[in-house]
Amino acid sequence: MPKVYKPGKVAIVLQGRQAGKKVVVIKQLDEGTKERPYPHAIVAGIERYPRKVTRRMGAKKVQRRSRVKPFIKTVNYSHLFPTRYALELESLKGSVAAETFKEPSQREDARKNIKKQLEERYQSGKNKWFFQPLRMTQNYM
Repeated sequence: MPKVYKPGKVAIVLQGRQAGKKVVVIKQLDEGTKERPYPHAIVAGIERYPRKVTRRMGAKKVQRRSRVKPFIKTVNYSHLFPTRYALELESLKGSVAAETFKEPSQREDARKNIKKQLEERYQSGKNKWFFQPLRMTQNYM
């Protein structure tokens, strides 16, 4: 079976609290671990997307609306849907490890680090698709 979830790959969470949110795979664990004996990935995603910004808004309002609320978690492969997109974030790979989830303070530091990197990425204007919420459409027959 080919490895679909390589680091940097963008996926969509299908189950749980963050269902429908976009995530980027930081580390994949195809064989699983002792605590989690199933294939899973450590992912970082956007819980609250930045809001729309227009030209008329002042600098302070633009700054406030450009905030991103991230999350980090381990997700079973069966609860992820891979996309064709990828984010080349080298700095994210070192910020989160399997040990990060054991200590709440480490988790908080990792989340702050990811927030800073994602906001920089958003401000630069790269990967616009990643920073927009999914559009859900209703198809009736």
